[in-house]
Amino acid sequence: MAMMQREDACKRRLQKIKVKDVEGIKPLQNPFQERSTNCKFHPLKLVLFIIVIGTFYIILSSPSVCPHNNAETVSRWIWGASDPRYISDLDISWEEVSQVLDQLPDQNKVVNNIALLNFNKDEINEWTQVVPNANQTVLHLDYAEKNVTWNTLYPEWIDEEQEDEVPSCPTLPKLVVPRIRIDLIAVKLPCRNEGNWSRDVARLHLQLAAGGLASSAKGKHPVHFLFITKCFPIPNLYRCNELVARKGNAWLYKPDLSVLREKLQLPVGSCELALPFGTTDISIIDSVYVMVTEQEHSGNKRREAYATILHSAHVYVCGAIAAAQSIRMSGSTRDLVILVDDSIGDYHRSGLEAAGWQVRTIQRIRNPKAEKDAYNEWNYSKFRLWQLTDYDRIIFIDADLLILRNIDILFRMPQISATGNNGTLFNSGVMVIEPSNCTFQLLMDHINEIESYNGGDQGYLNEIFTWWHRIPKHMNFLKNFWIGDDEVVKAKKTHLFGADPPILYVLHYLGYKPWLCFRDYDCNWNVDILQEFASDVAHHKWWKVHDAMPEQLQDFCLLRSKQKAQLEWDRREAQKANFVDGHWKIKINDRRLKRCTDRLCNWKGMLKHWGEKNWTDDPFFHPSPPTIKTKETKTSSLSGI
Repeated sequence: MAMMQREDACKRRLQKIKVKDVEGIKPLQNPFQERSTNCKFHPLKLVLFIIVIGTFYIILSSPSVCPHNNAETVSRWIWGASDPRYISDLDISWEEVSQVLDQLPDQNKVVNNIALLNFNKDEINEWTQVVPNANQTVLHLDYAEKNVTWNTLYPEWIDEEQEDEVPSCPTLPKLVVPRIRIDLIAVKLPCRNEGNWSRDVARLHLQLAAGGLASSAKGKHPVHFLFITKCFPIPNLYRCNELVARKGNAWLYKPDLSVLREKLQLPVGSCELALPFGTTDISIIDSVYVMVTEQEHSGNKRREAYATILHSAHVYVCGAIAAAQSIRMSGSTRDLVILVDDSIGDYHRSGLEAAGWQVRTIQRIRNPKAEKDAYNEWNYSKFRLWQLTDYDRIIFIDADLLILRNIDILFRMPQISATGNNGTLFNSGVMVIEPSNCTFQLLMDHINEIESYNGGDQGYLNEIFTWWHRIPKHMNFLKNFWIGDDEVVKAKKTHLFGADPPILYVLHYLGYKPWLCFRDYDCNWNVDILQEFASDVAHHKWWKVHDAMPEQLQDFCLLRSKQKAQLEWDRREAQKANFVDGHWKIKINDRRLKRCTDRLCNWKGMLKHWGEKNWTDDPFFHPSPPTIKTKETKTSSLSGI
């Protein structure tokens, strides 16, 4: 009946443009009409008139406006040329499409209604051959405005406190929801052979629009997605564990629509804060935290954990212990999981376990683009976090930060939720991830082809997860003063570092770490290129947490002789340069100077040979593990892992 009504509508529209003489009245003043009183048509003009009428008929009867056979079109038809941003030059393998559709579950083998998005006319006709018995709905999506770029969707900075403006995101047109139930949404995605192929507004728009169409459906009727693309779809929107089948450039998904709906309620980019329940009010965080805490106390324990990783650097053990202490001081009772490799010995593992970490051993992952013994040689080991599949969600934290206020609220956020870093990128120091073995495999599959902008894991993850969600910078506040900071900004930051009760949720320590400095002051002052990271207020904040730890755990924060010599060398160099801050004048009373942790206790004598590669490089002396009563902790080896 609906089809017949649409055909009738088209017929009525055609009738309106027919030229009829009714009682001498000319409804349509024809430009080709003779001006003589005989009103006769010249044969050539008559032919031109017929061509014009025929053109109108073709337009009105085309699939873009009216139904044709079993195809139906919804949404506003776009006049004019196609937008090159949305064009995909991929030649579709219809054999691959057929093979993937054969993998539909038995109950869904019969697809009654297919929605087609971003296919050209010839491809639409081909679909009638691939699925001949299905009704086709040809979707037309209004293009994003030309001024909508990736930089406008992911600005480097937004006014989170709303002091001068309320941040907002550009609008991306949505699809009109058809009045029929869709079984399959097929989308052809552009994927250009250029750098940053995934930072493509049209590509993102098509995937969000298709997801919005599916999530708008009521009930639990399953909807499948078929993406035709040579580049993988957004991995944290269309999750790999929802991939039903893939053949070449054809990707078939069956997403959890309830999860998809939640993610599509978030801002389209980092142009707005993404907080639970779609609010932009940062004050909601604490009230939601109370709700989450009440659910946990009621016995509804979630499969969630904080996690960090140590590889090839036992000097971060002290930082990880302090981070665990800060998490417990914030009131969180979530599990704590730390991944370590074989370079972390039994002594340091014992301290991590005593601090509450569940220690899991991993095999390191080498960055194939890093030089041997470089700082980033093994930092792709962070990908092992996605193998922690006994948890649904993880808040990853770097080992050089403190949790000042409870951030359990982030467990309500999807992957990847993080603070902005620079440009369109996120900072991976605090981020929400969803463990999945297939996501881990995705990360591994592309390590030889994808270039990291900074040569490390943060740059690589930013290439995989280009669609991410901005959380408040107070949840990963960097301890530094930018070159452009004026005195007012510096004073504001200093106030944030020292506020009690705290205003910041997380304080991230850059430069020299507090436990590698004398506790008397921030040793970043003594190195000119590190002074932007210097803050005595933030420094003392860390030592306050340190002093709250059991004394046996404080022993893991002792200084090696070589580090003592380095600190004294830097102090003397600052004195020679007569740095105006004057920290080099402060008398050092750090009691750790009198504690020796290695066989080379004469650290002052090392200064005579400083800079030479000699006996000062002897290995660190490991005392016996401390005897601390701890709860039974979970230790395991993640192989392959």
